[in-house]
Amino acid sequence: MAQSANQKEITVGGIRITFLPDGDGRLDKLAMFPGTTPDGWNLHPEWLDENGRVVTSIGGFLIQTGGRNILVDTGYGDQQVEVPGLGPVVGGRLLQSLATTGLEPRDIDTVIYSHLHLDHIGWTSRVVNGERELTFSQANHLLMSTEWEFWRSPEPGSFQEALAPGLTEVRQPLENHTQFVSDGQVIAPGVNVIATPGHTPGHLSLVASSGAQRAIILGDVMHCPVQFDEADWSVVFDVDKELARRTRERLMRELEDPATISADGHFPDVVFGRVMPAQGKRYWHGIS
Repeated sequence: MAQSANQKEITVGGIRITFLPDGDGRLDKLAMFPGTTPDGWNLHPEWLDENGRVVTSIGGFLIQTGGRNILVDTGYGDQQVEVPGLGPVVGGRLLQSLATTGLEPRDIDTVIYSHLHLDHIGWTSRVVNGERELTFSQANHLLMSTEWEFWRSPEPGSFQEALAPGLTEVRQPLENHTQFVSDGQVIAPGVNVIATPGHTPGHLSLVASSGAQRAIILGDVMHCPVQFDEADWSVVFDVDKELARRTRERLMRELEDPATISADGHFPDVVFGRVMPAQGKRYWHGIS
């Protein structure tokens, strides 16, 4: 049975990447992946928990390279919510996970957001001595300009409005502290941005390369390894499902390179792995 992923560290040449768990979700599989069927999921029980729910790990990635400490996404935050129609989502552990690496929030010099869904921005700010402040107060906060603009004015009453980052918790604290990045931009030695739109308009992923090795931090290009087998399965949160599918296919082709490691913070059990193409299919093998 699937479980949420534990903290795990890998090295890519001279770059260290650590998954920092924050919590997890236990979500209704048919609601999470609309259009799928119980029979379809019967072929993939390894990605479900004992209650037949999709296990979704939640957390961030710490990239350490060239003396830099970069945090990719900030988890769900210190909260527990029952998402209507989906199931429970729990956060709260990210700062504890960070502390086990010997770092404190003030040691993070860069926060980069793959996108601004609630489970990726939860520790953007916190209340200290009655005042709200950025959690990673010494960091530059990076994202795509198209992502920032998309969430400035979501359509009232829309599904996206329900997912919008909070004004007090996220948008106001970041208002004068954001820097925009672009496709291909280098943000640290060996680390560059790739635009991966579809899940949201300004979604990005990161490539960490050192020597002959590289890792791709996917963000929400994928949510579950089942998508390697079922490439047309899209999650309910994809803003543009067709574009998300094309982006997913493009990244999966990249991951077929045996020198490339995938890193996906939503995968159950383990978040790092390799893709092995064989007999016209892709097989994902986790690095435990």
